[in-house]
Amino acid sequence: MSAQTLDSVLERAADVIANADALLITAGAGMGVDSGLPDFRGPEGFWKAYPAIAKLGLSFSQMANPTWFETDPALAWAFYGHRLQLYRRTIPHAGFQLLLRAAAQKPKGYFIFTSNVDGQFQKAGFAADRIVECHGSIHHLQCTQNCTQEIWDAAGAEITIDESLFRATGKLPRCKHCAELARPNILMFGDPIWQSQRSDAQESDFTRWIRDPKGHSTRLAIVEIGAGPAIPTVRYTSERMAAWTGGTLIRINPREPEVPAGHLSVALNAAEGLQRIFNCLRV
Repeated sequence: MSAQTLDSVLERAADVIANADALLITAGAGMGVDSGLPDFRGPEGFWKAYPAIAKLGLSFSQMANPTWFETDPALAWAFYGHRLQLYRRTIPHAGFQLLLRAAAQKPKGYFIFTSNVDGQFQKAGFAADRIVECHGSIHHLQCTQNCTQEIWDAAGAEITIDESLFRATGKLPRCKHCAELARPNILMFGDPIWQSQRSDAQESDFTRWIRDPKGHSTRLAIVEIGAGPAIPTVRYTSERMAAWTGGTLIRINPREPEVPAGHLSVALNAAEGLQRIFNCLRV
């Protein structure tokens, strides 16, 4: 895409956002990369972030599996405890604030749909009741034995990790009810025991919003950031909502920016793409 053509697309994207009554923001892992979060794209990306796991020869899909909480809890909690600590200290990049400012101005509101489990939208100031975390949240816990359906906040969980061995040491999070091992309330690969009711409730809120004439309009702007086709939930949701509402999809993705006919493709990283669109918008 030539610079002139890209500039034209950015101007059109800015117009779509400016003229929208409501804003739907959909986001995948690429949204967090500009905040310094690791890119797990392919084994090499995952192993670069976790060299200790590279020595074990485990891919992300193999490591993000609930069986480790049974067979090797210290390894499981080293992985998820490290990610929990990382997400807690990460500062959302400036693109989050640009989106929040625009969303707050929309007369019919906004909603977030994300596959990310990092809680960065909440940290950036978006309302918790306006967010769907379709794969769960690392900031919430559940029992590994499903003794209860309760999902609770992980705020009090502190994981000590031996970085040289990549093992969690000391006390691991325990279920508040039965004292068995707890785990993050995240949908993992091959995960029959994920408690989905928190995410289900979020999706119900989203469905009510998108179907309510007071909550959506034909002038819906859908801004999708950093969502790839490997796990297509976010991209599918963006396209389905665009088709159903007649809204316009703005897809910001440096590697896989292709969009259905009539929508807008921005082949840039999250922070740069958002900044350049909002430079045109001047809000």
